Amino acid sequence: MRKIIVSEFITLDGVMEAPGGNETPHPHGGWQFKYSSPEAGKYKIDELASVDALLLGKNTYEMFAAYWPGQVGPEFADPINRMPKYVVSSSLQKVEWNNSHILRDVAKDVAALKQTDGDDILVYGSATLVKALLHHDLIDELRLMMFPTSIGGGLRLFDDNRELKKFELKHSRATDNGVLILEYQPIS
Repeated sequence: MRKIIVSEFITLDGVMEAPGGNETPHPHGGWQFKYSSPEAGKYKIDELASVDALLLGKNTYEMFAAYWPGQVGPEFADPINRMPKYVVSSSLQKVEWNNSHILRDVAKDVAALKQTDGDDILVYGSATLVKALLHHDLIDELRLMMFPTSIGGGLRLFDDNRELKKFELKHSRATDNGVLILEYQPIS
């Protein structure tokens, strides 16, 4: 069975919104760029190289589809453009980015995708999708790069929905600039 691996950039106060700076109109967009490091870059390259498909929410898919097809390079652009991309959306009617596929139902379609042949599947961003995956217990690994900054509000990975989810720490390390790389597995 394939694993669903969720990978997120997150602040100390739990915000995952606008790490690059222009994805949303957040007043503190761009917070992630202040902490770039070769170690974190290598981690992200290795992470992408360890999977053979992406699972994305509609908004993240549309941002990626507007950017990545015009990029080239062996570490990110070439693999992202080549590998299958599954976008969960009830409103998209068609997808035109190379090797993209629409899934309509998170619980049913993602569970079925996990049963197909292939390597693991990576989720970037996609906050609404990740919350649904958490709710339906479809995440096999949660990878957080926690940045030593607080931005005072925004889109959060975990809502105040009173739903108990437990995780076991699989691996952790700190980069020289204070970013924590945390890898968790859900436990029942």
